[in-house]
Formats: sequence, C-alpha cells, structure tokens
Amino acid sequence: MKIVSIVGRKNTGKTSLTVKVIEELTNRGYKVASIKHSHHTMEMDRENTDTWKHKEAGSKVVVGIGSTTFFNVRQDLELNRLLYLIKHMDNIDFVVIEGFKKYNYPKIATSPDVVDEYTIKQVDSFAITSEGVSELVDLIEQRGHDIVDTLFANNCGFNNGEVIAKEIREGNLKVEDLDKVNSYLSIDNKVVGLNRFVSDYLKKTVLGIISTLNLEEYDVKDIEKIELLINNNIEISSPNFLKCDVLINAQEIETNNKEKEIISNSVKAMINSIKTKGKIKTISIEITNIENNEVINSPITLKTNDNPVIINEFTQGIIKETTFAIMNSIYDGKINEIKITVEV
Repeated sequence: MKIVSIVGRKNTGKTSLTVKVIEELTNRGYKVASIKHSHHTMEMDRENTDTWKHKEAGSKVVVGIGSTTFFNVRQDLELNRLLYLIKHMDNIDFVVIEGFKKYNYPKIATSPDVVDEYTIKQVDSFAITSEGVSELVDLIEQRGHDIVDTLFANNCGFNNGEVIAKEIREGNLKVEDLDKVNSYLSIDNKVVGLNRFVSDYLKKTVLGIISTLNLEEYDVKDIEKIELLINNNIEISSPNFLKCDVLINAQEIETNNKEKEIISNSVKAMINSIKTKGKIKTISIEITNIENNEVINSPITLKTNDNPVIINEFTQGIIKETTFAIMNSIYDGKINEIKITVEV
C-alpha cells in the first residue's frame, strides 16, 4: 500500500486535485482508498435519520449498511490507526489523503506556504493539465510508501522507518527494494513495526497453528488474509535474555541476540501455557524426521528440567508447527531435525 497526501491552504484546489489523482490512479487499474481531513465537524448522515438517532442516543460506533457501508465513530482517530484499519478492510494499492499537512507522508502541495521536507511536488491545481496529472501520478507511484513504521530495508538491517521514508521521497530507494513484510501489528491502537524476521516468524507460526484446526467446518477453504485480535489483561514485562542453544540437522547454527531473544522467549511462552510440575529451569524441544517441510508426522520430545513432559497430539502439533516456523524464518537450508535448549 502506498500513501500520498494532498495539502494546501483553503481555496487552493485541494479537493479538485485529489479527485483528479484518484481518477488517474483508478484508470491505471489500482484499488484506491481516500481520507478527507477537516478541522470542522463532518457528519456522514443527515439529522433525524435513523443512524443519526443512534448516535444521538449514545452509540459510540454507528454502522450503516445498504447499497454502501459506512462507519460513524465518535472520536478523532489517529491517521496511522485509519491507515491500519484500511489494510484490514481491503487490499488497497493507494491511499490518497486530503489534508493532514503536519504528518510525515509524501505530500503534494497546492500552496507554497505548506511546503516542507515531506513535499515531493508543488503544483498549481487550477492550471494543471491532464498531462500534468499523469506526470504527477507517475511521481506518486515512485515516491509513495506504506505506513512509516512498517518500512524495513536491506534484510532487516536498514530499519529506521523515517530514514527509509526520506530515501524513498528523494528517489534514492524504491519500495520494490524494501523487505517484503507480510504481517502487520497494532497494539492499543498504535502501529508496531515488524522487520522481515519477526514478520515471517509471526506469519508462519500463526499459519502453523491454524493448520491444526478443522477449518472446513467454518467454510474456510483458501487462506488469503488472517485477522487476529487478542484481548490482554496481563501486564507484560520486558523479555528476559535467556541462554539458548539451537541445533538444526545436529549442527549448531549462528543466531544473533535478537533472534535468540525471540526464540527463547517464544519457547518459554509455549511451555508456560502447558501445566508442568515445579519451577522450570530448562526447556528442551527436539523434533526429528522432518520431511518436505512437513512436521505433522515428525516425532517430538519435550523435556523440562531434563524430565519428559507428556503432551497430547493437539499440543504436539502446535509446538511442532510453531518451532518449525521459528527455525524456518532464520535458516535457509533444508531442515531435517531441530533441537532447542533454553535455560530459564
């Protein structure tokens, strides 16, 4: 998804230019969403309509469904929250924003007094020709980018979203060169950036767990998008750095501190969800006879404090799929055996 904002003072043609940009993007075959920002109260339904009465009665969110669907929310949502919600609603290619001139997204300015470091072009919206609009949309294709905090480049190395966004705006970096991120996370309405490793890990872990479920009874055939909501009332402390040894195919593999932290704390979290006797000091997971990247029939041995832990087939499946997902995210070769030992 690429984002661009049309900004300018009042009566400088923001809306007319926004419409032209949306039309040109749509004519090029893109799926477009748009956001209108205003300092004035904006009502999506007229006074004395049924939905208006719902809102007046105290409803925090009013949803109207007919030939179209609209949401009327009784609060001023942050731009990044809106952009994240758009990702959930549809597979949108471009979001064109009218307004939000103080935000850090690529901007087309319709007046010189709003030009800043995020501006990629200043135009006269009243004099611009159809050819000028086409050239402007060419630039938007090149310089637009996704939510700033989700931008990662160079295989997780170049991971400052603000710096990456600047490089894209200045034409030094292409969106196509960024790490492909498949998972997006929001915590308490704040978008949290995930680099390629964490994104892949979450994706493969969730897919692994889902593969143990009987999806046919829910009429799910092909999985294209997964939406997961977790309500949490447990205070989360900073993760501890645990000693972790990882062997794949009986060979110890090199992992950096961040990877070890994710592996060890993920293993600890899995085992904490299982009822075990006594205080856990060590955890050992061993999966053998992995064939064709499938672990469903692979034997698994789980030990805590060097004592075997008996787990049912369903729990075995979740631990196997989750563990394999972690390893598959950091190891490029063929995996036949996995052994992870964590000191808690």
